[in-house]
Amino acid sequence: MAGGTAVTLPPGSGLGDAQWLAVAVATRDPGRSDGLVRLAAVADEQLARRVAPNLLRVTDEVEWIEGEVVARRVERLGALVLSERPIRNPDPHLVSAAVNSGLRSTGLALLHWNPDSVSLRQRLDFLHRTLGAPWPAVDDDTLLDNAESWLGADLATARRRADLERINAGQALRRLLPWPAAARLDELAPERLTVPSGSHPRLDYSADTPVLAVKVQEVFGWTDAPRLADGRVPILLHLLSPARHPVAVTADLASFWRTGWPQVRADLRGRYPKHSWPEDPTTVTPHRGTARNATTTPQ
Repeated sequence: MAGGTAVTLPPGSGLGDAQWLAVAVATRDPGRSDGLVRLAAVADEQLARRVAPNLLRVTDEVEWIEGEVVARRVERLGALVLSERPIRNPDPHLVSAAVNSGLRSTGLALLHWNPDSVSLRQRLDFLHRTLGAPWPAVDDDTLLDNAESWLGADLATARRRADLERINAGQALRRLLPWPAAARLDELAPERLTVPSGSHPRLDYSADTPVLAVKVQEVFGWTDAPRLADGRVPILLHLLSPARHPVAVTADLASFWRTGWPQVRADLRGRYPKHSWPEDPTTVTPHRGTARNATTTPQ
């Protein structure tokens, strides 16, 4: 009905073929969402327009429907749709709101997230949790609530799901970098870390504590691992065998060399004889490949 309530006709009413009804009496039992027509007569649209002009409305509706923006000019009598037709040039603000609605209903995974984009988001989250302002929050709710501030023109030109899927989330996230503090991003939360062997493994910021997975021979010479965020947070080292199997997890490398290393050395030096397994790793040259005769690090 024009008021928005659904009603049904009783069997044998003889009114089932009518397109329009003027309903005089309808009842609804407690607990039911729809009502039952008790008294009605056949009507038509012209009669409805004439007797209820105060219910007539024409509105432009721009919505996200099944993965794209649908813009329509809709004429209604109350809750009843009288006509609708597409709009070629809808209000940009309505389009933006519809795209935002589509993004919110689908989620940020709809955007294009490559490994660098994911890493940047995790690094920003780490700095926000560790240092606070000016580093921005990048959780789903915050990013969705402020989509226009970081998706910018990309969002303004989107009209369908495929447009959102093409947005490079990493490039967009960089609009949130706080200047001039952003110049220290790679210092405070580097994407990769140089280890004593000279290699540059990627840090994993997906957990609460950043993780560096690296072969144990590559960190010979380190008495302690670097700390992040101006020295506030130690790195959690995942030390690997030459076959890249985990042999130890530690945030205190100096303690590991003293207490954990002797057992690791005893377990693995026979299995990997081409790699060095020194008694004191802090005095031995690190290596990436094999090193039967590792030398002492020059002082």
